[in-house]
Amino acid sequence: MTASDQPSAEALDRAMLRRGIDEANIPALLLCLVQLTGDQAWLKEPFVPRRGRGLDDNDSGGLAEDVQRTIRDAAYDAIVAWTEGAPLALPRPTNAQLAAMLGVAMSEPVPEDYGDVVAYSMQFDPPVQTTPSKRKLTAIVIGGGISGICAGIELQRKGIDYTIFEKNEDFGGTWWENRYPGCGVDTPNLTYTFSCNPTDWSQHFPLQGEIEAYLLETARRFELYSYARFGTKVERAEWIAADSKWQVTTTDCDGKSETHLADIVMSAVGLLNIPNVPHIPGLDTFTGEVVHTSAWRDDVALAGKRVAVIGNGASGMQVAPAIADEVAEMTIFARSKQWIAPFPQFRKAVPDGVRYLMRAFPLYRHWVEQRLSWTFNDRVHGTLFRDPDWADSARSINKINDGHRQFFTNYYVEQLGDRQDLLPLLLPDYPPFLKRMLLDNGWFRTLRKPHVRLIPEHLAEVRGDTLVAASGEEVQADVLILATGFQTTNVLGSYDVVGRDGLFLRDVWDGDNAAAYLGTLVPGFPNFFILLGPNVGAGHGGSMIRNIENQAHYALRIIDALIAADASSVEVRDDAYHAYVARLDAAHEKLVWTHPGAENWYRNKRGRIIAITPWRNDAFWRMTRDANADDLTFAHA
Repeated sequence: MTASDQPSAEALDRAMLRRGIDEANIPALLLCLVQLTGDQAWLKEPFVPRRGRGLDDNDSGGLAEDVQRTIRDAAYDAIVAWTEGAPLALPRPTNAQLAAMLGVAMSEPVPEDYGDVVAYSMQFDPPVQTTPSKRKLTAIVIGGGISGICAGIELQRKGIDYTIFEKNEDFGGTWWENRYPGCGVDTPNLTYTFSCNPTDWSQHFPLQGEIEAYLLETARRFELYSYARFGTKVERAEWIAADSKWQVTTTDCDGKSETHLADIVMSAVGLLNIPNVPHIPGLDTFTGEVVHTSAWRDDVALAGKRVAVIGNGASGMQVAPAIADEVAEMTIFARSKQWIAPFPQFRKAVPDGVRYLMRAFPLYRHWVEQRLSWTFNDRVHGTLFRDPDWADSARSINKINDGHRQFFTNYYVEQLGDRQDLLPLLLPDYPPFLKRMLLDNGWFRTLRKPHVRLIPEHLAEVRGDTLVAASGEEVQADVLILATGFQTTNVLGSYDVVGRDGLFLRDVWDGDNAAAYLGTLVPGFPNFFILLGPNVGAGHGGSMIRNIENQAHYALRIIDALIAADASSVEVRDDAYHAYVARLDAAHEKLVWTHPGAENWYRNKRGRIIAITPWRNDAFWRMTRDANADDLTFAHA
């Protein structure tokens, strides 16, 4: 944080600042005080925070009221002095200090090397300046969601001429398509934000409308609309070896087909792209309305209707509580059980004073983000390794994981209250975190309502307005909501990708067995970069935006290497690709997601993990800082 970040003392609203500090997170304020004053005593007793419970923000730090008041008063005085021109006493802690400071704030050890990514994300060091390309290159970006926006920003910085093709009518991707009631993010607001475009979120966990508005604002701010063609679907991307270019075939909304040439293709279609519509006999005979959550229609009438929800994953757990009080009857078909964590920030607004504090004193915002990143991302990673000597391996994978199981079990019992008859239908018999952990946004409260019914089976058949469960049980419905997610293992399945020698990418991947070097490169497909590709999502929690940004940064470093080598194409070496995939698969074998106890959407039909990474977030950040020329091969026209 530099002097240019300081507001003038005259512009400071002291009443709002005081209000914000009085509502602020105590552990984050302590870290700010260390930098404001240089006094390490703020990291010692009696100020050391106690460990928070679960995913709670731990705003009080577990400290006594008088200790909190001392911290808040000192923070107010120090921040006011900073606005009047006093410099930070510790403007740039060492990376080791950053990790140690975060560890105190979290009341648990944080690895020393984690300080590297803390320093980077807090922007303590000047950013590496991107040198505009002296060579005229062209690029095509396929998709205008978060990945496409990241790609456009990076290409623009590099001075590379590009076009974004987006099948929808605007930017936003999954946040443009998914508009069902209750739709929102399960990642904290500050971590679900582009590094280059911080914003003033109104909620701790924003809903779809605010997220979509933010994505469109980002696209406008970086002038991406000048490079975008909407209503244009990519059908095929083929490498033309004779020209060292990609030929991309598109179809517009009128069915008109065009071909386009570019030196580089960035695939930004993501994983949440192709809806998963289950094959249910008789579905086409349903006499009411059928709607998938990813294709929600505002004209779907729910008031007073008999509604059935198919699925109890993330979208099912959002839509059911959001509409429960509107419908006459609700039946939920849930063929599998889910682990659900307490969600203390559900629908909770960020206080106005705290929003002002973040604007007036950005260092506070940075430290809050680091605490959220650790809580929701890497804190749990070390607990997900399977202990080969653990006795009760069917229910948990190690001692800490078993403690998590007991914590969540107690939460289920507490939330169900007088409906303990539901506990056997809801409590999973597999280890916590084997599937993506879901957050309780009113799920238990909804199931306890008298007009809501849970059928712990799949929907086996539809006969007119009658829905038949696997056991033969029948219910009637007027509206059928398919909350069945996406084809997450059908990576890049929305268009054909043809590389060298006419090789189809789907054949390389044998259908659903996708893999890529650092989730980005595949041998045989020169100048082709996959964003949010295989094994990039964070299964242990956290925002995908950070890993997408890492990939976009990495792709541009490879393009730098292409330019430096004066080459026409670059691709990953076959041996480097297979070595990376082997290392990745071996890492996954040690983690909870390959546990045989249940299915999850991370795995393909043969049990291999496709969607998520085994790496800690800071490890993947290091892997993507620069292009290793030894792992690449260049060709010259």
